[in-house]
Formats: sequence, structure tokens, C-alpha cells
Amino acid sequence: MSFERMWRDLEPVGRSAASGGYFRAPFRSAERECASWFTEECARRSLEMSRDGNGNVVAWWRPAVSTTGGVVTGSHLDSVQDGGAYDGPLGVVSALSAVDLLRDRGFTPSKPIGVSVFVEEEGSRFGLACLGSRLMTGAVLPEAAKQLRDRGGILLPDAMVAAGLEPALGRSDLLEGVECFVELHVEQGRGLVDRDAAIGVASGIWPHGRYRFDFDGEANHAGTTRMEDRHDPMLTYAMTALAANKQARLSGARATFGRVDVRPNGTNAVPSRVSAWMDARGETSGELEAMVAERERRAAERAGRDGTSVSVRVESVSGAVSFDPGLAQRIAAQGDWPVIETMAGHDAGIVSEAGTPTAMLFVRNPTGVSHSPAEFAETADCLAGVAALADTLQRLAS
Repeated sequence: MSFERMWRDLEPVGRSAASGGYFRAPFRSAERECASWFTEECARRSLEMSRDGNGNVVAWWRPAVSTTGGVVTGSHLDSVQDGGAYDGPLGVVSALSAVDLLRDRGFTPSKPIGVSVFVEEEGSRFGLACLGSRLMTGAVLPEAAKQLRDRGGILLPDAMVAAGLEPALGRSDLLEGVECFVELHVEQGRGLVDRDAAIGVASGIWPHGRYRFDFDGEANHAGTTRMEDRHDPMLTYAMTALAANKQARLSGARATFGRVDVRPNGTNAVPSRVSAWMDARGETSGELEAMVAERERRAAERAGRDGTSVSVRVESVSGAVSFDPGLAQRIAAQGDWPVIETMAGHDAGIVSEAGTPTAMLFVRNPTGVSHSPAEFAETADCLAGVAALADTLQRLAS
């Protein structure tokens, strides 16, 4: 089947021999190889390519006679650092496979069907998740995007030029007039495992954000400086991270410090600064705001005791997303699939917030692990996902 062939072709690209994880950073070689693979697969199917100046692509299957509008499906090809194989690529491979399955059925759509790939969904290089879809919809202004730098100091436009693209950042008409967007994604938890279901449908996305904490202290000698004489920002950071974990556990929210930068980063030196990035998620926007405010208050309180200081900067916030409930129910009814919420952000959430009716299909992940080499989906479940997506597209494009 086309799914299995495409998956074999794509699977080695950007994979670490040491960890088995994937490094597909936006506009770098592995991610660009995936983008070239996508272009070749679309040409194989005679799909019409449309691109915007942000790096996003939609490949169209346009019937000879069609109405206006259209239905788009797809996902992304970039990964987090040392990520899993399925987060993003599963949605792209499944979309192409669904087109093949519909053609094998002899189906001719009345409306165009598009297969999309959005860039920098993970925010792994330039720090802003769903950057491509945010730019496309106008949720991020081009002036702000032009100032984004990766950890090596490379500006976003320069990275795009180095990858052979011609950046024209900003709102685009790539999804102009589209009637519906459907994203298939591997589930990033155990909801479907617990329900013994291969396929699920999303009801909505929790609000979430990324916050930078800068803890400043005083560099000093690790051996000669008495413990009581130190102004150690690492201690302030550590206590802040522990308190965030406790608060999230008690409230049922999510708080994660997953990235830390230490200066001067010497084994035998008390650091002068610790910068730490917190990912926070709550069931409601009010809960998220309250949790972050409490983290900031507690960090400042601890800094006062440690003789350090702390400043907090909001890097991005995504509000709660409620997908079209009628659409979700109609899709779920096709296979009596459960409707579940997700705590993870997706391009589908950005497209939904821009006003396009949107839905998500999930494929079961038996490990329940994501953003990790342990992320997984059984081939049988993936093929069930292809069939579910094809059924959905056939219904929406008839």
C-alpha cells in the first residue's frame, strides 16, 4: 500500500543513529529533504502545488469541474529535538494515502481537496510554535517574525534564504475560501489506549503558553565561596521548577521546564544567570493565567531569599480552541469514534481560530509517549487512520 512505501521512504530522514530520535529542524537539511520528498510525492499524483512566502505548501487535487471552496488536510514535517517519527509526518503521509484510497475507490470530488504542510509547527528552532500557520493567518505579524533568531543567532529570513526559499512573511491566501480543514495526528497521550479505540476525534485544545524566566545572581568560586554568602540563581530556578511541578500536580494542569541555559556554565563556578523556559497548560485560560502569575510571584519571593532576581517574559500564548462540535460529531459518527480533548497545540488550532471550520483525527499511540523516540503507532492503526481520513474527505468533498 502507498502508506507503507511512503513511510519506509521517509522514516530514515533525520533519524539519530544514537538515540533513534529525529532532528528535523525547520529550514535545515533533514527537514528540507522531507519537503523535497513531499514535492516528489505530489508530482507523482499530479497534484497542483501552491506555496506562500512563509514556507507553507498546499498540493491540490482539483476535479475538472468543481465548486468553489475546498477541503484541506495535512500536518507538518519538522520535529522537536530528538523527537518521534509520527508527530506531524503521520498526518502528511496519511493525507497522501487518503487521496490514493479515494482514487482507488473511483471517487471524484466535487470540491478541491488539498494536502498541506506547515513549517515550524514545533517551534523547535525559532521558539514560536505553529509559526507557519500563525504567519499565514495573520496571527503573527511579519515585523515580529523577521526578528526571530535561532539559538545560533540566525534570523528567520536568513535561514529561509539559506534553504533556497524566497521569504515574503505575512498573511497569505493559501487557505482562502477553504470550507474545512482536517488534521490527522498521532495521539500524544493514552486517551485512545484507555478507551480501546484506534481512532478518535478532537473536541478542542487546552490553552497553553511559553514563558522565559531569567534568574540573575552573582558568579563566584564554587570552592571558596561559603554557601551562606552565595547569590545562586540556580537555586532559585530549582525551587521554582519544583514549586511549578507541585502546583500543576495539585491542580491537574501542566507545567514543564524543558529548556535551560546557564552562564557561565562552568562546573566549578556559581552561575551568574540561569534562563529557563516554562511550558504551561491549563484547562481554561483563567486557570493558565492564574498558574503563571503564581509561578512568577513565588519565583520573586524565592529570589528575595536567595539574594537573586527574576524577570519573566511571555514568548507565546495560545488560547483555548473549541473545534466545530457539529463537525466533530459528524466525523465521530462515521466509526463510532470517541471525542476527546487534547492538551497539545496544533496547526489545526491556529486555522480554527482564524475562522475556518476545523477538525482533528487522532491515531492511537500504544506507548502514550510523544516528543520522544518512544512515540509509536501500529501500522494497522495507521491504516485505519488513512481509511477514516478518506471517509471524512469523501463526505466533505462530495
